[in-house]
Amino acid sequence: MPNETNSGILLYAQITRENYIHTVFFELVDKARELAKKLGGVEVNAVLFTAPNIIAGLKEAFCNMGVNKVFYFEDKCLENYSTEYYSKLFVDVVNQTCPEIVLIGATNEGRDFAPRISSMLHTGLTADCIDLDINEKGQLAATRPTFGGQLMATILCKTYPQMATVRPGVFKVRSVEERVETEFINCPVDLNGVENHVQIMNFKQTLENQINELDSADIIVAGGMGLKNSKGFELLKRFADKVGGTVAATRAAVEAGLAPQSVQIGQTGKTVSPKLYIACGISGAIQHTVGMENSEHIVAINNDENAQIFEIADTGIVGDVFEVLEGYLETL
Repeated sequence: MPNETNSGILLYAQITRENYIHTVFFELVDKARELAKKLGGVEVNAVLFTAPNIIAGLKEAFCNMGVNKVFYFEDKCLENYSTEYYSKLFVDVVNQTCPEIVLIGATNEGRDFAPRISSMLHTGLTADCIDLDINEKGQLAATRPTFGGQLMATILCKTYPQMATVRPGVFKVRSVEERVETEFINCPVDLNGVENHVQIMNFKQTLENQINELDSADIIVAGGMGLKNSKGFELLKRFADKVGGTVAATRAAVEAGLAPQSVQIGQTGKTVSPKLYIACGISGAIQHTVGMENSEHIVAINNDENAQIFEIADTGIVGDVFEVLEGYLETL
């Protein structure tokens, strides 16, 4: 689609199994409002899919976040995520509204959803971004790690709509100065000719998923190879429990079998921005720091005074991580 016909920013508002709006949407809409101003005050709109009788409980959140229009589809067949159903209906909205930018959270669902949409629209997609901006030509400039996290690449999309997925946790959520009277548009669920090849027969929440809510944790206690072994991570877990924190790990620690992949922070893991991030025995390679550098306060514990982690830490403790953690446990 030519640039002249495109206007506005369209976001995917992912709805969780508990019928809440996923936190990454609030991060996206805040950044989208910033981008919209640079584009001359274009609209920021959203698309969502729900089962019947859910939308009424969600409307206030969209008004408070400054969303102009919400295109919503509600049907029993949309209760569970479906790549085929969701992508067809989302593309219908794109073809109707012609946005210049489409943004989707890089959740497990979003990472499946976005490539299907970009393929159907014959447009490009910059995946797993950590920053977004508008360049001097009015194009979306999407930044993501590349070459194993050694470099940051800023990518432009030559086709429209310009699409990007964004990691949860990279943008802050700020309050809106003025409440917007959002327009809610009930869209027809036209799925004629669309086959749903995957059906969810059952869903079980694992204990691991329940206890490791890194996306919303206020305090994260992360461990690296400086913790050496499973006993080191047991100490880390005891310390995290004591301070009310959630355990995380570096990629090296995960690959060594010291922690599950679900708690990995960094370029190939999660991106987080807690109020307090305590880095224990972590060297500070960019592959890890790209996932936590936006934390409000970073405390680093390392026995190497020249460790890279101290360059981004607000508070640095040079010492043996075992002695430091055990010492704090004795006093807490």
